[in-house]
Amino acid sequence: MSRAASRISDPSRFGRVAVLLGGTSSEREVSLHSGANVLEALRACGMDAFAVDGIPALIEVLSRRGADRVFNILHGSAGGGEDGVLQGLLEAHGVPCTGSNVLGTALAMDKVRSKQVWLALGLPTPRYARLPRGGDVHAAARALGLPVIVKPSCEGSSVGVTRVFDESMLDEAAALAARYPGELLVEQLIQGQGAGAGEYTVAILDGVALPSIRIVPAGEYYDYHAKYVAEDTQYLCPGLEGAAEAELGALALAAFEALGCSGWGRVDVMRDAQGRNYLLEVNTAPGMTSHSLVPKAARQVGIDFPTLCLRILETSLAGGEGA
Repeated sequence: MSRAASRISDPSRFGRVAVLLGGTSSEREVSLHSGANVLEALRACGMDAFAVDGIPALIEVLSRRGADRVFNILHGSAGGGEDGVLQGLLEAHGVPCTGSNVLGTALAMDKVRSKQVWLALGLPTPRYARLPRGGDVHAAARALGLPVIVKPSCEGSSVGVTRVFDESMLDEAAALAARYPGELLVEQLIQGQGAGAGEYTVAILDGVALPSIRIVPAGEYYDYHAKYVAEDTQYLCPGLEGAAEAELGALALAAFEALGCSGWGRVDVMRDAQGRNYLLEVNTAPGMTSHSLVPKAARQVGIDFPTLCLRILETSLAGGEGA
């Protein structure tokens, strides 16, 4: 069967599908947009799908057995669906869910522990310092050498992130990151000029790395505005060619599986001027907005948005049923 095709033709096989969106994390607005798109696509495909805003509302649905499975499009932690809390809840209720399990989501959300796993396996990631609240950000930056990135260890969508080129910026950067739960991460900033250097992302769908995307923002960085608002960010897909593209895809898939992730997700990577790749993070419930990257990569291999949503929903079938 074509890689682009959905494997299940009968919508009733999925039962009632709760599209979990919104929530209370810092990524609520992005999740609402993503969820609305997914809901529309599933309904267009004949699914009995309905929206549920946040985990407390889902608990109420589960208490009356109102859903047969969950399409999780909650983003982030602390009220989002990417930190293992949701997955544990659903496992306890015996309700299948799209994406990774408790272990995969919890590990991927924690950037410090993601790095610890990757380094233990010899996978490349920027040098870093783990910074507890109240820790000495100046000492951490001196140990790594400027420039660095200061960010919360358990947030996504570039929330709370500052690129620091001068020591005078460190205190403000740490104060911004400390607005969010968890410890802080001070990370070596990978830079590079010339062909091939820059920021890349690789979508993973059902054990396959889709074509990479090279992200070229109009401004200096791919920040929240460039991700979700700006219309002048360039997305080059595939981002690389030949052996370099194959190497990047293999690295992304290895990083994804190393964290115990499964189903679908996205791996973010920086590439320097020498062609060396550095793993940044794994997203286990990536965005599905008009600006989002997984749909762009899927289109490159002939998977339109409704089919992509079906393929993701299929990952919730126990034991890969229908594969």
